[in-house]
Amino acid sequence: MSDAIASQSSDSDSPNRDMNIKNPSLGWIIAFLFTVSFIGLCSVVPLRKIMIIKFKLIYPSGTATAHLINSFHTTHGAKLAKQQVSALGKFFSLSFLWSFFQWFFVSNEDDCGFQNFPTFGLKAYRNMFYFDFSTMYVGVGMICPYIINVSLLLGAILSWGIMWPLIETQEGHWYKAGLGPSSFHGIQGYRVFLAIAIILGDGLYNFAKVLGSTGIALYGQLKDKESRAVLPIAATDGASQEATSFDDQRRLQMFMKDRIPTWLAVGGYVAIAAVATVTLPQIFDPLEWYYVVVIYLFAPALAFCNAYGCGLTDWSLASTYGKLAIFVIGAWAGKSQGGVLAGLAACGVMMNIVSTASDLMQDFKTGYLTLASPRSMFVSQVIGTAMGCVIAPCVFWIFYSAFPDLGQQGSEYPAPYAVVYRNLAILGVEGFGSLPKHCLALCYALFAAAILINVARDTAPKKWARFVPIPMAIAIPFYIPQPFAIDMCVGSLILFIWETRDKAKADAFGPAVASGLICGEGIWSVPKSILALAKVNPPICMKFLSRRTNLKVDDFLATLSH
Repeated sequence: MSDAIASQSSDSDSPNRDMNIKNPSLGWIIAFLFTVSFIGLCSVVPLRKIMIIKFKLIYPSGTATAHLINSFHTTHGAKLAKQQVSALGKFFSLSFLWSFFQWFFVSNEDDCGFQNFPTFGLKAYRNMFYFDFSTMYVGVGMICPYIINVSLLLGAILSWGIMWPLIETQEGHWYKAGLGPSSFHGIQGYRVFLAIAIILGDGLYNFAKVLGSTGIALYGQLKDKESRAVLPIAATDGASQEATSFDDQRRLQMFMKDRIPTWLAVGGYVAIAAVATVTLPQIFDPLEWYYVVVIYLFAPALAFCNAYGCGLTDWSLASTYGKLAIFVIGAWAGKSQGGVLAGLAACGVMMNIVSTASDLMQDFKTGYLTLASPRSMFVSQVIGTAMGCVIAPCVFWIFYSAFPDLGQQGSEYPAPYAVVYRNLAILGVEGFGSLPKHCLALCYALFAAAILINVARDTAPKKWARFVPIPMAIAIPFYIPQPFAIDMCVGSLILFIWETRDKAKADAFGPAVASGLICGEGIWSVPKSILALAKVNPPICMKFLSRRTNLKVDDFLATLSH
């Protein structure tokens, strides 16, 4: 939104540039966050039982956190608990030290270090097929079901192995040549919008399925006075019969004990939406009140999609839904009416809603596994959100004040995604007609394919349905250019071999080992950030070159020695 970013974007010379700019100010940023950050908490609260009990979604980070907490509070099986804590500590230390060791070889994160090791050759490396030695995603792969990891790998093969190379051969025909890999008028437009099509197809199918079953159950309980206080999916029903162990029964009992009333969730959502409808147009002039109303009408469905996908893969795709809001609201407003600023504001609203929803479901998963009160966790999330609405802007303002060139290309903090999002908003105001050739047709096809795959999964016999891939997981590698699918499949392979050799030991120690791998690399990010703020850079850049390129480098270095 700022003038610094606008000067680097494709509309830098636009006559409507001034109405599409809003420079940061601590006051309006805090007001904006307080207006939009709490509504996501209300959007998925009534569906918590569906997500965690019925769907049995994994939420890998929440599960890892729960195992870490439980390892310190186990009252039974003291010997096994001590061994699990020992295993967690060992692999935590291993992951942390390995991440620290890798840091020395990454003076340039774009192409240096072990995370850029061309495992399967340079051609495969350029198409994102390589193992980047991330212990975090190996651990995530050990926690996620095999079908999730296989679906991710299938998505990577379909996108980076087949579709993107084929589409890139049409450069100059389907889209202009020389646009670059980050242009939404080029290959990046296919990556983003095809991923959105699959995600929406899968998420909306499951949302409609849950909504239908919930409506039927609610209709059948209209005569029950107590059931009117909460949705039927928030009450104890036949799901308790599915619990096969004492631990599961105890968790279900505690999880359903402190129910959050439906009137509180729905009423809170409507009240906050009403406040936002009045407040947001005062902060952003081009964002009309009816744009805000439309956003809040569709936000619950998208929050469900994001929470569902996060439960499967541990990836929050809030930015993807934010891009969708940019495109829709920007196209609706139009460039001459401040559509760029309206689209970016809508993106901020949507991202806050869907990301908060997925974060809350992660916390509910942790609470379910640790026998914590859902009501207490909800209240804690409200308090934490309120604190974040103040602390996060203040931290940003420190950087903004300390670095006058913040966001400028070539500066210490160039904020490259800011330019990307603004250019996407510029694309949005030009409408769907500005998409690359055949992109919209491919979106329709993949949206339909996602629905058909879900239908096949729900109608196929159980012994075959477990082999049907999950569209939400397939879509993630379409957009995210990282080799995490390989890492997670490596985690699956390790667990599979372990279960083959000693299933009992794998069941007992697998989650602890995975949690240690995840937490070790995650904790390393703290000292890494401190080193970056202190301007302490890694001393070595380890690169991998082809033989021909290496000869050229050797020849060049030889000329410097003379």
